[in-house]
Amino acid sequence: MAQAYSAGLTVTENIVLKKDRILPLKGEVRVKKGDRVKADDIVAHTSLPGKVLPYKIANKLGCTPQMLGNYLTVKVGDKIHKDQVIAETKGLFGTGLFKATVKSPIDGEVESISSATGNAVLREPRIPVQIKAFVDGIVTEVIPNEGVVIENRSAYIQGIFGLAGETTGEIKMLAKTPNDHLDPASITPDCKGKVIVAGALCPLEAIKKAAEIGVSAIISGGVDDQDLKKLLGYDIGVAITGHEKIGVTLVVTEGFGPITMAKNTFELLKKFEGHKASVHGFTQIRAGVMRPEVIIPLPLVEGEELVAKEAEMASLEIGSLIRVIRQPNFGEIGRITELPELLTKVESETLVRVLKAKLNTGEEVLIPRANVEVIEE
Repeated sequence: MAQAYSAGLTVTENIVLKKDRILPLKGEVRVKKGDRVKADDIVAHTSLPGKVLPYKIANKLGCTPQMLGNYLTVKVGDKIHKDQVIAETKGLFGTGLFKATVKSPIDGEVESISSATGNAVLREPRIPVQIKAFVDGIVTEVIPNEGVVIENRSAYIQGIFGLAGETTGEIKMLAKTPNDHLDPASITPDCKGKVIVAGALCPLEAIKKAAEIGVSAIISGGVDDQDLKKLLGYDIGVAITGHEKIGVTLVVTEGFGPITMAKNTFELLKKFEGHKASVHGFTQIRAGVMRPEVIIPLPLVEGEELVAKEAEMASLEIGSLIRVIRQPNFGEIGRITELPELLTKVESETLVRVLKAKLNTGEEVLIPRANVEVIEE
């Protein structure tokens, strides 16, 4: 039979990763090929143009656009500060009586002045943008004026859903078992700057407490979608997440609701407790799929050559570890025991390809292949 493929999440103790760190527009790269960098090192920087403000100077002076040039005290390209005089008349017969003055409403610079309209375009100060390495690793490629490619060897966990952006911190286990619900009382001041690990559920109160304490990130098996709605003020749809300003990054490894964290995920996090991790919550389900990630850098052997594996669809094979992603058995983990070739009629009366799997609960089930994802080991 032809090989079958499925969406998959990677959970592994050892993998070579490649991370592109690219500026939003051309700027300056601060590192060179072969440099070893830490997650917080700035590898490239640039400045975004500030907001523009059209300003009717001639109108405010009470002169014609053609006469404006006689009264300007600044020129195109000049830096200006708020309340600085940028144009003024000399007054009645040059005596200073009835003198008109125009002051800058902003800090910034003069971008253009039109003698046809009498208007100026003022631009607010440029916004500095710094790109950090995000992960400890080696710069393997420099893209001039744009950014770098960083590679490292890491323990690595992909989540199924996340919120908020990039952060780093030491892993701290607050859950004793993968079934635990995170108790807000367990989030104490010593969790500040840490990546804390819950079990099956992280409730809204715990998310708020973590943000208040200054926790870097939360990793949880499940989260209540109604809690997220209360936290964000809107329903989570099929969209891009990762830009939310909620005070803490959230990575969900299993799904919505109280779902026991997969044993191998929990044990991997437990093994690396106290190690620094790089975490982000970027999620995109449609084209160009993005998954939230937990990256735990491993020590590099001197002279080791890193070769990152190209991304590919995970294959469904006998023995593959899978997660059920639809009801019934949503969130359950198991292993494939059989891949029947013939189409099978399911409850909806449609004919689909199915697989047989033995779940961690011991139950053996028949599941449509579209209802599972492979957990890459």
